[in-house]
Amino acid sequence: MRYNLLGNTGLFVSELCLGTMTFGHSPGQYAAASGVTQDQAEAIIRRGFDAGINFIDTANVYAGGQSEEMVGQALKSLGIARHQVVLATKAEHATGSGPNDGGASRYHLLNEVKASLKRLGTDHIDLYQLHGWDPATPVEATIRALDDMVRQGLVRYVGVSNWAAWQIAKALGTAERLHAERFQSVQAYYSLAGRDLEREVVPVVEAENLGLLVYSPLAGGYLTGKYRENKSEGRRTTVQFPPVDEQKSAGVLAAMDGIAQAHNTSLAAVALAWLRHQPAVTSIILGIKQPAQLDDNLKATELTLTSDDLQTLDAASTPAPEYPGWMLAHGSAARQHLLISGQLAPQYG
Repeated sequence: MRYNLLGNTGLFVSELCLGTMTFGHSPGQYAAASGVTQDQAEAIIRRGFDAGINFIDTANVYAGGQSEEMVGQALKSLGIARHQVVLATKAEHATGSGPNDGGASRYHLLNEVKASLKRLGTDHIDLYQLHGWDPATPVEATIRALDDMVRQGLVRYVGVSNWAAWQIAKALGTAERLHAERFQSVQAYYSLAGRDLEREVVPVVEAENLGLLVYSPLAGGYLTGKYRENKSEGRRTTVQFPPVDEQKSAGVLAAMDGIAQAHNTSLAAVALAWLRHQPAVTSIILGIKQPAQLDDNLKATELTLTSDDLQTLDAASTPAPEYPGWMLAHGSAARQHLLISGQLAPQYG
């Protein structure tokens, strides 16, 4: 297990993270992605901890708060000391039907952080993340509320999830102007079946030294290949999350097949190993329902893809360039060549 720095915190987190959206019983469209019992959760956390995973991610809305409760109970039952685990949770999504039961207002966030602390059975949250963007609350108000949480010792570090690059940049500038706690991480969808993140978010993550926490690394199970054989079972049959361009991604699976065969491993291990090779990625959040599933995912930590493997996967999965990306790449090509090589581009030499 490799450990990576989380942003500018000085905190090291394991390259694999236990995601807990599967813990508890969720109603509605996400029911198929849930269902893990307390005993199963403890088996998963025990196996992950023994394998070197020190990072657990949850949210206040997962199974209506059950997930946080189960994580807290599991750590207690297993005798895992609080300082041995980096606990991350999230808030912003609606937790009720009222107009103030969601969002990133001071009112909502202060209520929710205390509720999460109680469910988790701890006096502090290591990484508190905004689960989405709130268009109704000025970013200054949200930044001040989060900064107060850090100053009060309720939260150690703060981050965001599912934000656009311009929103992240605006918040970082606002925090600097206010001399407040800055975001240290971005949690976002990223996989061989969905590389849109590379257009705008990855550049800001790298420029600002933010930790990138990847969720749905297997595209909701699509990259395991199981939906090629049976499209009538599994989470993607009830909710197509994250969305996948199956016409293009069929080619990605075909490329993965040969690589998995060459390394005598699973498609899931190949997909996770590819993410491990991406410099911007800090930790990969796994959605686990059975310990055996975790064992298969752990194979990725021992898999080193060759340069040919990476080129094959890149050719099959690279997204088509969009404006202004293709124009920026064209316009800065000569300067980029000079930066990397120390020599003028041939047309100017």
